[in-house]
Amino acid sequence: MDKVSIGFVPAHRVPFDEEWAISMRHRTLDALSKVEGLEVVVPDENWTQNGLVRDDNDAEAVIDLFRSAGVSGVIIGAMTFGDEISAVSVAEAMGVPVLLFGTKEGDFVADGNRRSDSFCGTLSISSGLYRRKIPFTFGGIFFPEEEPFVASVDDFVRTCAIAQGFYGARIGLVGPRPERFETCAINEYPMIEQFGQRVVPISLADVFAAANALADDDPSVAAIVEEMCGRADCSGVDREALLKAAKLEQVLLNWADEKNLLGMGVQCWTAMQEVYGISPCATMGRLTGRGIMTSCEVDIHGALTMLVQHLASLGTTVPHFIDWTIQHQEMDDVFFAWHCGNAPHGLVCPGGTIHMRAHSILNRIVGDEASQGTAEFQLKPGVVTLNRLVEYDGLFKMLITTGEIIPSDQELRGSWSWVQVPDLNYLYRVLVEEGFTHHASIIHGDFTMPIVDFCEFAGIEMVIV
Repeated sequence: MDKVSIGFVPAHRVPFDEEWAISMRHRTLDALSKVEGLEVVVPDENWTQNGLVRDDNDAEAVIDLFRSAGVSGVIIGAMTFGDEISAVSVAEAMGVPVLLFGTKEGDFVADGNRRSDSFCGTLSISSGLYRRKIPFTFGGIFFPEEEPFVASVDDFVRTCAIAQGFYGARIGLVGPRPERFETCAINEYPMIEQFGQRVVPISLADVFAAANALADDDPSVAAIVEEMCGRADCSGVDREALLKAAKLEQVLLNWADEKNLLGMGVQCWTAMQEVYGISPCATMGRLTGRGIMTSCEVDIHGALTMLVQHLASLGTTVPHFIDWTIQHQEMDDVFFAWHCGNAPHGLVCPGGTIHMRAHSILNRIVGDEASQGTAEFQLKPGVVTLNRLVEYDGLFKMLITTGEIIPSDQELRGSWSWVQVPDLNYLYRVLVEEGFTHHASIIHGDFTMPIVDFCEFAGIEMVIV
């Protein structure tokens, strides 16, 4: 897991207690050292007096420091009242997500005066951010050792990780979208204009040619086959299908590396089965498991949804790209989160078996075994976050909700889970009335807050259920 570099602005205003400000700075740095995935960039005594930020000269020095370090976010902490202009100037210059917090007040000094007034000064800083329309997250008023402060910074680190990876992301487009799936149509221009993203296309003909050019005994192909067979029961597919899947995976890996792709949408049926001869579902799950977010049916916004979730987890877990398929036949507020066999293998339920099989639906369509290549299993239980990014009229919005995967003793096809949500009827009405599509992405863990804060920063409308 790569660390996220974030700049810390210890804001101080003269004539408040400087020793108290120095103490709060040290205590804050001690607390920040406990946050997973965080690398703190902070001025020391060589940059500013006592490592605090109190005036325009300090602000300019800190801006240079943060720019040279390439920070992905800024934390402004009012160590005392805090000088609003210098603190806000740093945030304005950096153009990255901002977290603002204030420190609690110590005892009165001997003459009856206050030490800090951070409670007051934090409002001055926040109004300056608001006036300049700088998106920011307010953490609260804390002593740095308090658990809510550490939790707020943990969420903020994840928000910065999302922004860092999402802006400028390159997403591969592997073949044309299915002709009857208008739901997967996209407009690239808003992605370019708002997020600096790039869609990188490749034709299926080029993919097939590169895959067919790989020898059966190519070491990379053999290694992938060995790994697949080590993780899954492959008795349901023949050797030729395994080789085809391995070659396809290696070609897409090479292409992702060459083009610096963070994700891709794959044309996963029709030509893929009819021309190349396999379903790529298992391959897509394996690519996602390798950190390349791979969506079905050339759903580019779906791949971006997966990317947001993966970044929010700091790369510690991977999502499953799903269809909202059916309501549970007997249980309220439970739906079937399913796709053909595309889940990353690491998400298998404890004690479960991954079965490599022929595609259960497409095999009926093509009428033969041409659609071998799905990895089918039940996902592990636990709390999950569910998201979906869509765009209409140049405006993006994100569904944000949570649920819980509940275990089942059923033997079902595809990669699947039963997900319980607080109110399925209301959630489904929101999906319908807000224009969300039949695809979504789920990831283990509750990443609501970092995704909410990222959407606030990025100008993405939030639809929170």
